[in-house]
Amino acid sequence: MENHSCFHYLSDDKPKEECGVFGIYSLDGSNSAQTLYCGLAALQHRGQESCGIALSDTNGPRRNISFHKGLGLVSEVFKPEILEKLKGNLGVGHVRYATSGSATAENAQPLVLNYVKGTLTLAHNGNLVNAAQLRREMEYSGAIFHTTVDSEVIAFLIARERLKAPTVEEAVRRAACKLIGAYGLVITSPRKLIGVRDPYGLKPLCLGRKENAWILASESCALASVGARFVRDIEPGEIVTITQEDISSSFLPVSAPKAHCAFEYIYFARLDSIIDGVSVYDARIRAGAYLAKACPADADLVAGVPESGVAAAKGYSEYSKIPFAFAFYKNSYIGRTFIKPTQKEREDSVRLKLNVLETAVRGKRIVLVDDSIVRGTTMANLIRMLKDAGATEVHVRISSPPFLYPCYFGTDVPSNRQLIASAHTDEEICAMIGADSLGYLPLEGLTEMTGGLPLCKACFDKCYPMEVPKGNVRNLWEQ
Repeated sequence: MENHSCFHYLSDDKPKEECGVFGIYSLDGSNSAQTLYCGLAALQHRGQESCGIALSDTNGPRRNISFHKGLGLVSEVFKPEILEKLKGNLGVGHVRYATSGSATAENAQPLVLNYVKGTLTLAHNGNLVNAAQLRREMEYSGAIFHTTVDSEVIAFLIARERLKAPTVEEAVRRAACKLIGAYGLVITSPRKLIGVRDPYGLKPLCLGRKENAWILASESCALASVGARFVRDIEPGEIVTITQEDISSSFLPVSAPKAHCAFEYIYFARLDSIIDGVSVYDARIRAGAYLAKACPADADLVAGVPESGVAAAKGYSEYSKIPFAFAFYKNSYIGRTFIKPTQKEREDSVRLKLNVLETAVRGKRIVLVDDSIVRGTTMANLIRMLKDAGATEVHVRISSPPFLYPCYFGTDVPSNRQLIASAHTDEEICAMIGADSLGYLPLEGLTEMTGGLPLCKACFDKCYPMEVPKGNVRNLWEQ
């Protein structure tokens, strides 16, 4: 049974990230279930459909893994009685939003394998563009798959390579050399924790230390949430292996242009994270300032769409000298509800989540800042709410370029048919959403935003860092 929330209706114009990963090795043997739970809770923004934890005891039986996973939020899936049963000092955790493979319990991660060389657990953030090809090759040689996620392809590849490789990290290296696409991986064998980042650096992965434990996580905010110290980012193409004795790293023998995902800084990552040396908060402030420079507006106040547009709105305000204000009150206590079948009920769900602060907006010309427009429906609802509350003008400013092309690397934009900017001019979109004007961040503003970090901007300019398949991302298995 699938879960749904008002959040889905408030953010149905938002691209979704596929998932977040977290791994821990407590060298003193202490139980790590609670730390994994807290780390996943801090990564909840990266996926709300399913989650899971797998743990093993490095001093216990080699094939004994305790794990639990299911559909829902971390707090829903891991009740205290469930968490109490999870034992071990070496483990991985995962939160997921489905971009490839459906949202079913079978597709929840981490994946847990028992094979001739022992056990393997794996959690994956990202998408492979050659997953279908690899899967077919393995199926023709006898492999049987139980999920529809490309993560299982990776796990089977590692298990197969381990039959010939002298160590599990060498098996990981050989398997990774066959992968094309985006991936941040955390993997455990009976005595090792391994982290792998794709050669392009598309997906983030970092290393932390807490007392006598090593931690791998998709974002630094997850380290802070469990009281760990950020050590460094895992480099693109790097394999980090953690054992009881030491920590070591090696690199994939693959040459690739660095192409960090621009949307981590625009929207995906949590505001308090630092990824590849760039503060997400500072990046969004800079994006807002560049947006104000490129797309000025004559207005009385600047407001951001909670929570996604607030930091960029602050940057816009600081550069333009137009006062910053809150135009909406966000109700943080609206929980998960059943799906709303009609458009009116969806609009009512938005009003449950956000209310306009009428005294702040009445009689005012407003610059409304958000990070993106995908389909346009939510922005139209927000503009209508502001004007119903007495706003005289609403000038929409978007702190990213127009979303024009599908992403194959873990962003839920399967087809440009779903992208309003790919089929309509700015003037048409402005009229469709009811705005008085519309402006986007210019493409060059992304470079300014991240201080020159090499970025993947394919969803804006179609310059993919690798060859990608044609067609709908969700249908890659059928190609």
